[in-house]
Amino acid sequence: MHINISGHQLDVGNALRAHITESLEAIVEKYFGKAIDASVVLTRERFTIRADLAVHIGRDIYVRAHESADDAYAAFDVATAHLGKRLRRHKRRLRDHHAAREHAESERAQQYILAPYEPVADDADDVGETGDHPVIVAEDQTVIENLTVSEAVMRMDLADVPALVFRNAGNGGLNVVYRRSDGNVGWIDPGAN
Repeated sequence: MHINISGHQLDVGNALRAHITESLEAIVEKYFGKAIDASVVLTRERFTIRADLAVHIGRDIYVRAHESADDAYAAFDVATAHLGKRLRRHKRRLRDHHAAREHAESERAQQYILAPYEPVADDADDVGETGDHPVIVAEDQTVIENLTVSEAVMRMDLADVPALVFRNAGNGGLNVVYRRSDGNVGWIDPGAN
């Protein structure tokens, strides 16, 4: 497994690199054998250090975890514990879903990142004005997987993202699962009418 370790406003020494490499390889091998690659970013934030972990364990399955603590070792160790908990919790479900059915073809889609909306003043001149159109900050290709609702929720939890768009394996329509502010999971299925 290739592990990319970086620090933002922080020097990552050899001892910390060795600790990160050893811990990540042990936790991933315990549950999934061998992962494809991993990324660890340690960032200094005011009085704490934040550890962001992302592990690519297989066919478009990413597991992410993050934590902040007073020192880099503590932040990484707690984030690794969260990662291990996610891997342990979803290992059986991943195997069951994989064995139960073959994955249907996924489709590619364009993904955009938009800048926050800022209203334009009435007295602003028209040069460089975007009006009602949002400014595109970045664009990338993404994959829309063909999943069941439970698989989509599992993928959303594993990736630690607030929402996931997927093609429903049951009806073929585009669906969205998302984390609600009350902690529950919401599911949008436009074809359910």
